[in-house]
Amino acid sequence: MKEQQLIDGCRQGESWARKELYEIYAPLMMSVCMRYVNNRETARDLLQDGFIKVFTKFGEYAGKGALGAWMRRVFVTTALEYLRTTDALKLSVNIDDAAIQSMQMDESALDRLSTEELMRCVAQLPDGYRTVFNMYAIEGFSHKEIAQILGVSEITSRTQFIRARNALQKSVLSLIDKDHVRQSRT
Repeated sequence: MKEQQLIDGCRQGESWARKELYEIYAPLMMSVCMRYVNNRETARDLLQDGFIKVFTKFGEYAGKGALGAWMRRVFVTTALEYLRTTDALKLSVNIDDAAIQSMQMDESALDRLSTEELMRCVAQLPDGYRTVFNMYAIEGFSHKEIAQILGVSEITSRTQFIRARNALQKSVLSLIDKDHVRQSRT
């Protein structure tokens, strides 16, 4: 089926089109939800809420740009709204922390990690760190946009990203060290 037929069907409220859209995009949008909340049940709730928004706001999709990108934006917004209502985004930062120096990492060590291991490390970040990291590194928002969306300063956004990156580096180094110990024993 052509994507345009699917779009037209969704705009007209056709059940078959909504079902097809859900089946095509649910796995991808679930992964978006899981990146923002580290709880499968909450992510499923966000998935349902996001699809409700997609279906009720389908008229707002202008057809410019990819449908999947528009839907991703709806799901990111849904996840951020949830985090905002649960106070998970209360970010407190000392200005002095903005000067945190990042650790240097051997890039070949990163090549030994799987995507799943790296995503588990991201999932273990505190809510505020994970949210800013996802928005900046994965979704491509600027720090200015993140600050506006989350209602924080740009410095806070940058600092949270640096802290997230440093925490991720420590987690990754820990995984690499465990792997190195495991390999040296065999």
